[in-house]
Amino acid sequence: MLSTIALFSSSRRLGNTGQLLDRITSLLEVEVVDLTKLRMSSFDYEHRNRGDDFEPLMRRVLAHDQVIFATPIYWYAVNPAMKVFLDRISDFLELPELLAGGRGLRGKNAYVVCTSISDEPSPEFIGAFAETCVYLGMRLGGVAHANCEAGYLPAKHDPLAEAFAGVVRQAALPPGTAPA
Repeated sequence: MLSTIALFSSSRRLGNTGQLLDRITSLLEVEVVDLTKLRMSSFDYEHRNRGDDFEPLMRRVLAHDQVIFATPIYWYAVNPAMKVFLDRISDFLELPELLAGGRGLRGKNAYVVCTSISDEPSPEFIGAFAETCVYLGMRLGGVAHANCEAGYLPAKHDPLAEAFAGVVRQAALPPGTAPA
């Protein structure tokens, strides 16, 4: 069984994205990390920020087979803490002593959980994740997006969360295994 970690980033832990992610993760064995609770500095070309929480977090991510990125869509982009995390992956692609770890992202499954006030996530938002996955050698396994213009509505959004959890669970099974 593949292990999964969820990286959550939002200004409101119990907001729409948090509720969607919580419903998904309640159906899976997933470690959830709130990026807004960590001390991570922006990318620095001189790498003077190596003492923050990024490298230990990245090692936790590398220990899992699948990564769920959960963020609301802010102006067609991710939450700021998620952006810092994604930018800092460059540390594991540039620093010789971290390069082997960065290569460890290859072959991992990535998923996106997002909310907005639109029926579909913006192409720019999804495109950024798709291109990032291609660059890192990850497989984008799916996207769960909920229009939360009226808030998170369990009757409306829980079926989406349950179906998405099934997609993540199925990918975690060995090939040829039927879901339980």
